Amino acid sequence: MELVTTTNNTLTNTGITLEMFDRWRAFIDGSPRTVDTYTKAVRRFYHYMQENHISRPAREDIISYREYLLTDHKPTTVQLYLVGVKQFFKWLASMGEYPNIADKVKGAKLDRKHFKKDYIPSKQVARLLESIDRDNLKGLRDYAILSLMVTTGLRTISVINANIEDIRPAGEQMALYYQGKGYNDKAVYVKLADPVYKAIVEYLKDRGEKNPQAPLFGSISNRNEGGRMTTRSISRLCKEALVNVGLNSDRLTAHSFRHTAGTLNLLLGGSLLETQQMLNHSDVNTTMIYVHAIERAKNNSENRIAGAIFN
Repeated sequence: MELVTTTNNTLTNTGITLEMFDRWRAFIDGSPRTVDTYTKAVRRFYHYMQENHISRPAREDIISYREYLLTDHKPTTVQLYLVGVKQFFKWLASMGEYPNIADKVKGAKLDRKHFKKDYIPSKQVARLLESIDRDNLKGLRDYAILSLMVTTGLRTISVINANIEDIRPAGEQMALYYQGKGYNDKAVYVKLADPVYKAIVEYLKDRGEKNPQAPLFGSISNRNEGGRMTTRSISRLCKEALVNVGLNSDRLTAHSFRHTAGTLNLLLGGSLLETQQMLNHSDVNTTMIYVHAIERAKNNSENRIAGAIFN
């Protein structure tokens, strides 16, 4: 992280030394991704202080910063920025080096009752899968990935981190074991429906990979052929497949395939508990959002009223 410094090694006009910041980064008990997220959050706040000539930030500066971010950032993004800043000042206060000016400052108000992405109706999912040309390795791979995602609701990161050896029986059916959110090993799994398992086998056979520890789905780019795919490559794959069948919307992304799995399972008679377990939601309230969305879609109030008026 690059920060402007003065000759005595302090952040300009803040009274907070770079040594403090480095110690805080080392203190964070999280993954490299978490550390990177918090680092970017504090960097963004630092630039805000520079731009507004703030010498020593106070609580009102945190509130103003929140309102500033909300002018051109989504609430979820603002929340991420604020969490990093709040953690930084909480740590400084615990070390007796700066007041916790972010204490009890409310974050951005998030809508936790509605999804920000749409789901794909089953007929359109079928049309999307049928549109993929499976006469080549890329087509076989893409078909297998999309079939897996839309029938299991796996997160993109789980698809990326899957190895060939992670496919093994779970009872009477083949399954893909993966590292769930909050787990340190691959202890949870999703079942592979026969058409999905067949698609994966056909892809692996054509690929010819023998190493069980190799990525389940390999990159086909010149620079990373056979290597592990990235979040960006999976997202691009999903978006291209959607656009190719006319489903071009900002509300349809790679996450829509997970959203579709949860929604279709409930629409087809799956229980709330079954859907929660399949999607590996730690909180059933997250799964309840699917139920609310379905109930609203089935609510025919507007047409019922219009019928009474215009009939």
